[in-house]
Amino acid sequence: MEPATPAAPAVRETLERLLASETFGRSERARRLLRYLVEREQAGEADRLKGLSIAMDVFGKDRDFDPSTDAVVRVQAGRLRELLQHYFDNEGVAEPMRIAIPRGGYVPSYEPNAIRLPEEAKAVDAESAAAPAAADFANAATVDAAPLMATAPVPSLARQLRFFWAAMALVIVMLGVLIMRQGNAFLGNDEAAVPIETANTGSTTAPAVFDTLPLIYIAVKADGPDAARIAASLRAGLAGFDTIDFIGRDADATRDISADPVSFIFDVTPGPATGDITVELQSVATGRVLLSRNLTPSESAPSAIESAIGSLLTSTVPASGAIYSYIDQSGVETSQIQCLVLSNRYYLDQSARTHEAAYRCLEKLAVAGTKSSLVYSELASLHLEAATDHYAYPPGANLEQAMSFAHRAIQMGPMSPHAHRANGYLNSRLGNTDEAIRWMRKAYELNPYDLGMAAAYGYGLIFAGRYEEGTPILRRAVEAFSGHPTWWDYGLFLGAFMQGDMKRAAIASESLRTTASKSHYLAARLIGARISGRDKLASDLANELTVEFPKFTANPRATFVDRKYPPDLTDRLVQSLRAAGIGNSS
Repeated sequence: MEPATPAAPAVRETLERLLASETFGRSERARRLLRYLVEREQAGEADRLKGLSIAMDVFGKDRDFDPSTDAVVRVQAGRLRELLQHYFDNEGVAEPMRIAIPRGGYVPSYEPNAIRLPEEAKAVDAESAAAPAAADFANAATVDAAPLMATAPVPSLARQLRFFWAAMALVIVMLGVLIMRQGNAFLGNDEAAVPIETANTGSTTAPAVFDTLPLIYIAVKADGPDAARIAASLRAGLAGFDTIDFIGRDADATRDISADPVSFIFDVTPGPATGDITVELQSVATGRVLLSRNLTPSESAPSAIESAIGSLLTSTVPASGAIYSYIDQSGVETSQIQCLVLSNRYYLDQSARTHEAAYRCLEKLAVAGTKSSLVYSELASLHLEAATDHYAYPPGANLEQAMSFAHRAIQMGPMSPHAHRANGYLNSRLGNTDEAIRWMRKAYELNPYDLGMAAAYGYGLIFAGRYEEGTPILRRAVEAFSGHPTWWDYGLFLGAFMQGDMKRAAIASESLRTTASKSHYLAARLIGARISGRDKLASDLANELTVEFPKFTANPRATFVDRKYPPDLTDRLVQSLRAAGIGNSS
């Protein structure tokens, strides 16, 4: 008789514990592959779990993928089987259910995780053995194994059956308790959280699935080469973002959508005109459309598709995009999502208040044992900001600790664009120009569809004095994504200024007015106002600089040198500020 298919919630809960475990914490690819295989099987698509579809959906390969020459799927599946075996032999020894990937295929199987008692214990009367075991489980007490070791005659078939059914009842009870606890933790029930003391606050919090990220599917419902090209670009782009978990296919219509509060799907459908393709982003749980963009044949052409998809994804997938914004507004964010939203707010409104809120949130995740390289990437950058801008929190911030966070991020996510960008940013601020460019170029190469990585690379090139290379890259990012943070505008101001494009420099400097006051931002606005001939504004900005930043006003060169600006850029900025009456004594 065929074994009964386990209930979807039970599979889901086991999967989430696996993904949050120590065993899987250091293998991003294994986590992604396991989630994909289980999600697709549970969605009724087991027949589609073939090497080609896995290569495309999980590893970003195209339809030309040849398994005879590229063994990525077989190798990663083998690694996944080893990790599953290791988990259930160690961390997951008490799991009520086992998940396995049988050899010769990729369809997951599920079976009860048998409770292993000593051989002698099998002879004990099932009724006398099950009762104390259930009581001990309920009271979280240690089972006294001594009575179980006594010898006894071989039990009859009836007694063996009684033992079997008693053990199964115990498994069901354990499964129910674990599901309730894990479900409450996912929904934010603090009573179900594992208490862990957090740094500097003494408070306790640790949701069981704090590393959960938005889950993204893709469904192609249009035919033709343009649709195929758009779908391939979407897959390649989504596979490179580490702010999401990418599945790659549609969530089945029979799926329990209440279990997917942070799941979303990109639909690729025929557009309104012949040759057009519409890309629509929806919430799986509510059906709400977050984005709908029509791509014309010219936009989906091979020469333009990467730029079009890059703009679309940058506006939706990063922490600054539509997905995180929707989750934040809906109040269903997990701990990591909440922290990334707070970090993004800091870069949009750089103040001590927004910085501390983001840092404390991420710090709690680090103390709770997060396995996310994203958390350490953000901590590295925020710690550097605290050290250079002299924020009160965290006390004693220094470059060494920031670099330690950045190194940890790379260890946890060796293919993470965010981890590479953080290391590039730190090296740039330390004056290690060549090393900074190397890191930032790698971040850009890991995901060329993320305009944030392009902006960071362009910014790094500008701060290396390579204005001709960096300014066009940063300009394209700024023009393609209207919701970008202000540091993009500042970098573009510097690049355009050094290239002699004063009109563009003035426009970029004007965009800095929406952020909190910073000496170098006010200096850029002052220079931009003088370029534009806005004398009254220039006078007001000069007065604001003098009042708010007297140390900078007295000697702006010292600030630029401390921030490792290229010498020629420093000279030009100091010269322009002197003409505006700032730093005449420097």
